[in-house]
Amino acid sequence: MPVYDSVLDLIGNTPMVDASALSPNPDVRILVKLEGRNPGGSVKDRIAISLVEAAERDGLLVAGKPDQVLIEPSSGNTGIGLAMVCRLKGYHLKVVLPSNVSIERRQLLEVWGAEIIESPGSEGSNGAVRLCRALAAENPEWVFLYQYANMANPQAHYEHTGPEIWADCPEITHFVAGLGTSGTLMGVGRFLKEQNPDVQLWAIEPPSGEMVDGLRNLEDGYIPPIFIECHGEELLDRKTVVRPKESIEWTRRLADIGLFVGISSGAIMAGAVRCAEQIPPGEKATIVTIECDDGWKYLSTGAWTEDIDEVVERAKRIIYF
Repeated sequence: MPVYDSVLDLIGNTPMVDASALSPNPDVRILVKLEGRNPGGSVKDRIAISLVEAAERDGLLVAGKPDQVLIEPSSGNTGIGLAMVCRLKGYHLKVVLPSNVSIERRQLLEVWGAEIIESPGSEGSNGAVRLCRALAAENPEWVFLYQYANMANPQAHYEHTGPEIWADCPEITHFVAGLGTSGTLMGVGRFLKEQNPDVQLWAIEPPSGEMVDGLRNLEDGYIPPIFIECHGEELLDRKTVVRPKESIEWTRRLADIGLFVGISSGAIMAGAVRCAEQIPPGEKATIVTIECDDGWKYLSTGAWTEDIDEVVERAKRIIYF
């Protein structure tokens, strides 16, 4: 086992585990890539380091220079990943955060030293984006990385996550992931399609107007620019809607096989199971999914222990991502 020079060197090269015990089709394997094993606890560590290093290469940030300020909208994992990277690199991070995020999110940002700027909770992540863009325009000396429009986001997955999946599972037939910034789907999807054009890409999204941890519906008024830039509509083979209750049900089912994961991972597994159900009998398939983060940041939701209808109702008021 090597000794690494920095925690940042631990980002990526995450393991995969077989979750086929949850597959409804005996001919279909379901594999889960465990992104919660990243040092900041989520898949967003990958884009956090990619965004910052791209800004350094482009001269927007100068390594070792004090008093440099970054600003970014987030309601969860990207902010945490950036806060960790900025703490280690000496940058000051301001995170525009909806006021109704779960307590774990706020605490983790504070642990890493991020400054929190609240946006109206009723406006969700779209409101955080709007306020952040306005603040960045008013303060041009701040560095605005803008994960939704920064091509270093999907590039991180094209250069690392996709090749890791292909190296570990060249027999992959379907890749199923959540639709948030769209970076994971666009980067991994483009890489996998270049290796095998027959690989199917499925995007998981919540119903329009409803919240599912870490995911967005493109009909809710904001389409991430990187989705457009990467020709997302042509790249994706299918989008499927997973409701909040179904997401929590499958989060609990994943715990049955020892995977303690966040709620978006439950949504993605629900989509993977739906995909497996549609594979014709006797046809072999291998579905790879993403476990976006572990469950520790979701304990206050009661997702595993409380009445599921009460958890779903509470999620309408508190953002659990």
